[in-house]
Amino acid sequence: MSLLDVGKLALITVTPTLIGAAVVYTPRCWAALVRAWPHRPAEPQPTGPPIEQLAADLRRLLRLHDELTRSAHIAMLAHRLWAVEAAIGGRAVEAARALDVPHRQPAQLEMLTRAELSRLLERLALAGLILPTPVAPFTEDGRL
Repeated sequence: MSLLDVGKLALITVTPTLIGAAVVYTPRCWAALVRAWPHRPAEPQPTGPPIEQLAADLRRLLRLHDELTRSAHIAMLAHRLWAVEAAIGGRAVEAARALDVPHRQPAQLEMLTRAELSRLLERLALAGLILPTPVAPFTEDGRL
């Protein structure tokens, strides 16, 4: 038996094992290669609700604030007005973030001051957000 015959016999013997190993290990190797390969940057994903929804919520809250300051009973006014003002501030900050309008990020459980919220609403209007023309007057303690 020559060396060539031994090589053929070895190839015939090892071939089924090599094919089986290729079938089993190729998907694993391919998956590892894909994970290691640098990916393209992902498409930008929204970080919050659509700007249309933010604008509609902000307009609704500003109208509600105006109605409350004009007609609510004094005992109920303070609590509801505070809640509406907090919601206006939160939505205004979200809208500013969505439109890349510069703003101060309030800390947790903190509200924007009257001057900050007024400036933020003006900047949002200048950035193209349509807000109601008559915005309710500010309260005496500095909130919207």
